[in-house]
Amino acid sequence: METQSEELKQAMHEETGALAVSVDDFAALEERVRRAVDVVKRERDARTAAEARAAELETRATQAETRRTELEARVAQSVARQADFETRAALAEAQLKSQSSVIEQLKIDVGALNAERDQVKQRVERLLTQLDTLEL
Repeated sequence: METQSEELKQAMHEETGALAVSVDDFAALEERVRRAVDVVKRERDARTAAEARAAELETRATQAETRRTELEARVAQSVARQADFETRAALAEAQLKSQSSVIEQLKIDVGALNAERDQVKQRVERLLTQLDTLEL
């Protein structure tokens, strides 16, 4: 009986050791699972943040592209207006040159008319002087 009792004790001791190892193994496994869950949570949070940032950057890129397109359109309009102004300026210059000779001719004509007026004025004054001498 003693041998049986010793065998029983030894078997119980071995079983307890196996259970202790199993509990330790289980605790280690449980810790690993907790760490893995934490890593997965952090990675999900990081992925969600990265996706949000990517969406924000995509929105900003789209807005920048829209602004660039608008600016290109405005530049094209400015270039067209500048070309129109240059065309109008060239036309005005051509008109000025063509009218310049007309202006010169008009100045000459005005000078001649002023001289003729002065001559007529002198003649009228002489006539009036002659009339005055006749009346006396």
